[in-house]
Amino acid sequence: MINTRTAVMLSQYKAWADRLMFDAVANLPEVEWDRPRQTLFKTMVGTLNHNYVVDRIWQAHLEGRDHGYTARNLVLHPKLADLWQAQQTMNDWVIDWSAKQSDLTLDEAVPFKFISGEQAVMSRGAIFLHLVNHASYHRGWVAEMFFQVPAKPPTTDLPVFMVSLDNSVR
Repeated sequence: MINTRTAVMLSQYKAWADRLMFDAVANLPEVEWDRPRQTLFKTMVGTLNHNYVVDRIWQAHLEGRDHGYTARNLVLHPKLADLWQAQQTMNDWVIDWSAKQSDLTLDEAVPFKFISGEQAVMSRGAIFLHLVNHASYHRGWVAEMFFQVPAKPPTTDLPVFMVSLDNSVR
């Protein structure tokens, strides 16, 4: 399903895209970060906290331990700077984790429980793909909120990352 080279690239992509989004949010007027919006997680900071909480949940699954969360809509870090620091630590873990994987470990089945308590099993690679994809999905929600400011959101598409990566090698 996924190989180690792709896992490493996607972990770097996630960190890059998160950095662009956090930098862009930080450059908005501070009042916009917590302005209530018509979205499930209410605010930009709320949505970015959701990404962080879900990252921690899947990290626990990958490490084979209980995560202790009973909800996905927690605001663990109401201040953007604190949330960014925590997200960077998480992204460093994701990059380190992906570098330690092999094709065999990525194919291993991992049992876990959803927040609902439902038992499930996925491969490590599938869990990792979800972690990356989930963050992309909700960065899109934050990007949509930029248009309500109005402001231009950052471009965090995978091809933009890949081209910048290719250009940095030259």
